[in-house]
Amino acid sequence: MKLKPIPLIALVAIFIASLVTISNHYQIIAIPETTLIVIRWLAIIALCVFGVQKKSLTSWILISMVVGAEIGNDFPDFAVNLQVLSKVFLKMIKTIVAPLLFATLVFGIAGHSDLKQVGRMGWKSLVYFEFVTTIALFLGLLAINISKAGVGIKPPPVINETLEKVEPQTLTEVILHVFPENIAKSIAEGQVLQIVVFSILFGIALAMVREDKRRPMLKAAESLSEVMFKFTNIVMYFAPIGVGAAIAFTVGHMGLGILVNLFQLLATLYVALIAFLLLVLLPIALIVGVPIKKFLKAVAEPVSIAFATTSSEAALPRAMEAMERIGVPRKIVAFVIPTGYSFNLDGTTLYLSLAAIFVAQAAGMDLSIGHQLVIVFTLMLTSKGVAGVPRASLVILLGTAASFNLPVWPIFIILGIDELMDMARTSVNVLGNCLATVVIAKWENEFDENANHEEIVEL
Repeated sequence: MKLKPIPLIALVAIFIASLVTISNHYQIIAIPETTLIVIRWLAIIALCVFGVQKKSLTSWILISMVVGAEIGNDFPDFAVNLQVLSKVFLKMIKTIVAPLLFATLVFGIAGHSDLKQVGRMGWKSLVYFEFVTTIALFLGLLAINISKAGVGIKPPPVINETLEKVEPQTLTEVILHVFPENIAKSIAEGQVLQIVVFSILFGIALAMVREDKRRPMLKAAESLSEVMFKFTNIVMYFAPIGVGAAIAFTVGHMGLGILVNLFQLLATLYVALIAFLLLVLLPIALIVGVPIKKFLKAVAEPVSIAFATTSSEAALPRAMEAMERIGVPRKIVAFVIPTGYSFNLDGTTLYLSLAAIFVAQAAGMDLSIGHQLVIVFTLMLTSKGVAGVPRASLVILLGTAASFNLPVWPIFIILGIDELMDMARTSVNVLGNCLATVVIAKWENEFDENANHEEIVEL
């Protein structure tokens, strides 16, 4: 009981530091910069004391984001050099993805030998993915047409940024990209969907061989999946440092001034994503019967990692582990989450429809509803498979601009705040995929309602 004041002290300290900083920014009161820095760091120390008491990795990840933002604001030159730490974390996470997906999918499919269920999960997942992402696309379209964030924006006199020319992707190229030609190449390039396709076919083939031939490989796959989850736990001890460094780099090299210039576009995206969470994902969760409190507790850490690193792939191993621990069978987790990384990018699809119309608005092009719908349906195809790479959606946006003869200069404007937009849309991608696993598990009547593993506290 005597430790209870610590969270309250931390909360009050953060509130006072925020209030003083905002008051000084808007010149309500004048406070020396050195005093402001001292006040903010005292608040952060109080937050760190709370983290020591809490002893939760999720808490430390959230605290490290605050510390990173403060380092980026106070010491930008130093903060930019911290990017190497976030890159180390991302590289270590990416080493986990391929063996973890292979092992869990192969064991999930061949271990149960129910090939009909694999097909059932496949069509159910695709139906759910397309339903949710289509709503996301139209919500993005509605948001940008209401806010008109692109109207009145003038082209910059000089464009210092350069982006490679992107050719529009054909339907044939989209389809061919799903299938691996060389599994080693797919692993090296981080092609999640190709790894999933190979693993599913391998698991089906293993399920079809004799028991004496199947058993050793099955044991190996089961052991590999357990080892990779333990590997994930080891790497996650570095997560607060990697996440804090990522936030420090973002604030350090961008500064906070850019938010003022493009606030309307940024606000449009964030409001649209919040509306998507409250008006689409929350009702789905309530209708299906998702245990909301337990679910939110489980996804807090992977969503935080996705927000800071702007990469869904960085959150994948922990998201899979978290969903399994709240009652989703491993075979469903292993199938739905990786597949969702190509077909269930809720945040990215919403952003792409919003950004494409923003480009047209900035260029002064008055697109009819029909023309906008054509762009949206094109994005339904071209937006698949961009979750693994930070800011890869820019490439999709450039391809869309090329396809519809839209100018490129508004995309350079978006580039200025794309990292901040990517944080939000990637977080929604991860949250949407985690929810999808519970939905499919409920649909298959395999969700364990009584799962209450103690390990979830450690996540």
